[in-house]
Amino acid sequence: MSEHAYTALASPEGRVAGRARRPGAAGPLGVAGLCLVALALTWVVADLVPATHLRDAVALHDFTLLSRPRVDTLANGLLGLLDPLPFMMWGAALVVAALARGRPSVALAVALVLTLAPLTADTLKPLLAHPHASVDTTHIVQASWPSGHSAAALALVLCALLVTPARMRPAVAVLGALFAAGVGVSLLILAWHLPSDVVGGYLVAATWTALAVAGLRVVDRRRASARPRGRSGGARRDVRVVRARIPQ
Repeated sequence: MSEHAYTALASPEGRVAGRARRPGAAGPLGVAGLCLVALALTWVVADLVPATHLRDAVALHDFTLLSRPRVDTLANGLLGLLDPLPFMMWGAALVVAALARGRPSVALAVALVLTLAPLTADTLKPLLAHPHASVDTTHIVQASWPSGHSAAALALVLCALLVTPARMRPAVAVLGALFAAGVGVSLLILAWHLPSDVVGGYLVAATWTALAVAGLRVVDRRRASARPRGRSGGARRDVRVVRARIPQ
């Protein structure tokens, strides 16, 4: 191997070239943008398009037919996990777990997502209140979109994925998907929300999580770009050592 090749590997530029580039914020920002578009379309189609407006109510009525005493008990118990006190406890556990892993930026991102997702849902409800169609005796109040429960459920799941080590994420993703879906179905069976409300809540949580991931990637890149500058002197010494060992 030539002296030039050794020098390239030992230099900061060679090390950076041989290392995969860290993912940037463009991807999650694009996801957040798509979620915002989907959020707007969900409300417009479900509330302002007459045919979809009626089908939303019909779908809710069909879900309420699944109501049974045991089913309702299970649904209420599942939704009870998202009451204010339990929800704050879940959130605190995730923040503590992130701090225990030495990831304060992730802990801050989790705290923000778990605060902003339900808060956004509760803020949008009165602003976008609209009369809903009713089928049989099933009726939903006007200020129902998006669902705060579905936003909180998916926000918890996505934040858990941010905190969980990579090897455990597949299992957490499966369990989390079942939990979020169970919450959505429970809201429909108990006639707390329309299907479009549930979807809107999911999209709110996804939007804030995508923005949080974008922020984490920006922080990660800045930290990574700052490290080589602090070690440039050591890198130059490595070059001199490598050159000294090459037979002349």
